[in-house]
Amino acid sequence: MRTLRIAAAVEAISLAALLINLATIHTKAITALGGPVHGMAYLATIACTWMIADATPAARWYAAIPGIGGLLVLRRIQPQGA
Repeated sequence: MRTLRIAAAVEAISLAALLINLATIHTKAITALGGPVHGMAYLATIACTWMIADATPAARWYAAIPGIGGLLVLRRIQPQGA
């Protein structure tokens, strides 16, 4: 669960950084670093979601949404009191 939290956060932050870079100055260094980081975090989010026994099929599909999918999965599988 901790790994999923980290991967989801890195995925969301890296996508935001890539989109901000695209909308502003479009520095190639940010794109070259941020692209692979976002891609690996995206794949890690999907893999971690599939490894969670409590994840429903809907939560597993949420993981496939780029950027916010991991955050949606975390919200879906966390107990209400946590």
